[in-house]
Amino acid sequence: MKNDQRPPRRRTLLRLAAGLGGASLVSLVAADTAGTPFRRPVAPSDAAAGPPAALRTRPLSYRLSPMTANTPPHYRPAAPPVRTRPFEQLPDIGHAMVLTFDDGPDPLYTPHILDTLRKHEVRAMFFLCGEMANDNQDLVRRISDDGHTVGNHSWTHPLVTKLSRAGITDELGRTSEVIEKITGAPPLWYRAPYGAWNRNSFEIGAAMGMEPMAWTVDTLDWTVPGTDSIVDRVREGAGPGVVVLSHDAGGNRSQSVAALGRYLPELLDEGYRLTVPRRR
Repeated sequence: MKNDQRPPRRRTLLRLAAGLGGASLVSLVAADTAGTPFRRPVAPSDAAAGPPAALRTRPLSYRLSPMTANTPPHYRPAAPPVRTRPFEQLPDIGHAMVLTFDDGPDPLYTPHILDTLRKHEVRAMFFLCGEMANDNQDLVRRISDDGHTVGNHSWTHPLVTKLSRAGITDELGRTSEVIEKITGAPPLWYRAPYGAWNRNSFEIGAAMGMEPMAWTVDTLDWTVPGTDSIVDRVREGAGPGVVVLSHDAGGNRSQSVAALGRYLPELLDEGYRLTVPRRR
């Protein structure tokens, strides 16, 4: 998402998303344990330079088929079912929380967030907009190389409930394609812009091998409420299995950067593990 303009019905949509409730996890996900280390960036090489900025579009059939077929068996989870609700919290991950960042990557704010996460050796989920990922491919590689989970947040951040099936397929398919081209792996998670989901988005996301992820705590940082307000929302909402929504793009995110530097060490001091979900 390249600007801070959001439809006036955002609050209505957020209430709608909250009303959907959290999907049952059973054994679908687990916390990624300390056995999987935080990865430091490696020195770039010609072989890791990645694809050119201009990306070719694949046939529609590619986008509608599971996009994990060519990954090693250890990293290829079972194809997900079609959900009727997104995951809003992860109660099976113990005394842990998940930090998520939407709309990026942004060359001004995302590097600062990555620096803070690396300082504390914490991994998070980044739900990327395809157009931003395509424009900032080095940042996408850095997110992936640092061990963070790269998710799909559509190409242009539209209201997907207003799109046709073909429109949703294009938004999600193009984004999954660019992420896979840059990182070498397709995204396994996606988040609907504005938290607005419908049957078509659940079906198409599942067909692409992705699970829907919402959130438990909305920092409302997109309203630029002040650093103190963002920190207070995280403090008040903290708890086992909580998923925190913040943004690293879409507007002035300096408050989001500053807030992370304050609440992250506090959460760690309180004994929370900041982790990412792992598909089983």
